[in-house]
Formats: sequence, structure tokens, C-alpha cells
Amino acid sequence: MAEVLITERVDDVLVLTMNRPDRRNAVDRVLADALDAAFAAAEADLGVRVVVLTGGTEFFSAGTDLSQESSPSTPDGGPYGFVRRSRTVPLVAAVEGFALGGGLEMVLACDLVVAAEGTRLGLPEVKRGVVAVCGALFRAPDRLPPAVATEMLLTGEPILAERAHALGLVNRLAPPGHALAVALELAGEIAANSPAAVRTTVGAIIDARTAAEDDLWPLTERAVDEVSVSKDRVEGVAAFFEKRAPQWPTGTRG
Repeated sequence: MAEVLITERVDDVLVLTMNRPDRRNAVDRVLADALDAAFAAAEADLGVRVVVLTGGTEFFSAGTDLSQESSPSTPDGGPYGFVRRSRTVPLVAAVEGFALGGGLEMVLACDLVVAAEGTRLGLPEVKRGVVAVCGALFRAPDRLPPAVATEMLLTGEPILAERAHALGLVNRLAPPGHALAVALELAGEIAANSPAAVRTTVGAIIDARTAAEDDLWPLTERAVDEVSVSKDRVEGVAAFFEKRAPQWPTGTRG
């Protein structure tokens, strides 16, 4: 059986490649646990100066595997094993093809983003009768202009990497097929600096973000609880698997 997460050291950089191509790198329990273990190992290894997370050259991730009852989480890392992790090692996303739903929420959990031209970044949860559960309800409006983030959250329509770059979400654009190479260049620039200063800086950034988000995660949990009992959720997920347009129930808000 193929590994769901491929780990590779490139000098001082740890490259994590999600490897569930048949599921478009959708995250299940096994992948979440593998990510959790990899990030824990990176924190414990002072030789790891930067982590780069990628999904390969076709796609980054489609988010949560909808065959799961909920987004897989771990005690230390939170959703997907790292979205709420306390860490000191810089994390760079190398994104190709698309990052949708929880896939974009994984990108929002990274410190820096490299995306290939033409990559689609989107939050299509409302098209499936669910809501963004892994931080996008407040991280998207923080990393993007609030009006743009709100449009993405309410329409479910994606934006291209070029626009995301112009708006400040994407740090560097890369030619198609070269996101990882450009991410490694960026990682090399970081790794050339003081290890202690970089780790301390990242730790402070993460601590500040955690403090700012303490009151925001419960709002997401409330939204999840509300939509979990909605008939729309049942219809949206069923329509997704049946590859048809959803037929939303009428005369009700849930």
C-alpha cells in the first residue's frame, strides 16, 4: 500500500507530500495522523529549519474526505493534524491545481504560500450544504479582503492564484508544475537565517494568532452544530457523491 504522506529531506527542509491521488488528497483519519506525526517530528528535530507542504503537481487537496463523518482532528494539531498546532518551524504551502474547502483551510494554516499560475483556491462548502469547519470563517477574511472572503464563502466560487497573489494571500507565483521548486527557493532563503531567531519569530506569530482566535473557534463549532442537523447537509453530500445538482429542501432554513 502506498504511503499517504511522503516525507523527504532536502538539505534543512522537510518536504511533506500528501499522496492520496485517487481521493484528490482528501484528508481521512490516516492522513491526518500521518501529518500530526510528521509535524511533531519536525518540531523535535532542530535540523529541520523549514517544512514545505505540497500535494504534488496535479492538486493540493480537496479537503475533508466526505466519506468521513467529520474533519479528522488530533489532540496536538487540531483539524488535519496541524491546522491548530503550536509550532516554531516555518511552514510553506506549495500549491498546484487546486486547494478547495479544507484544502484551502490547510493553506490558510501555513505561514507562507507559493502557488502555481492558474491554481484555483476556493471554499465550496455552501454548495454541499455544509460550512467551513477548519478556520476559514475567520482566517479567510483575515488573509484576504473581507468582501472577497465573504463572496468566496457565500458563493462557493474559487479565485485564481494570480488574484490571490495580487490580494496578498499568495506570496509567490510559480509556473505550472514548479510550485515546489519555488517553495524550496523560499525555504532556502529562510533557512539561511538564524535558526533561533526564525523559530522564536514563528512561535510568537503562532502564539499571537492563537490568542486572537480563542474566541473565534467556538463560533465555528456553533455553526457546525447548526448545519449538522440540517436537511441541506444530507442533500448536499448526497448530491456530491451522486455527481448531480442538489435539490435543496424548500420552506425551511434547515
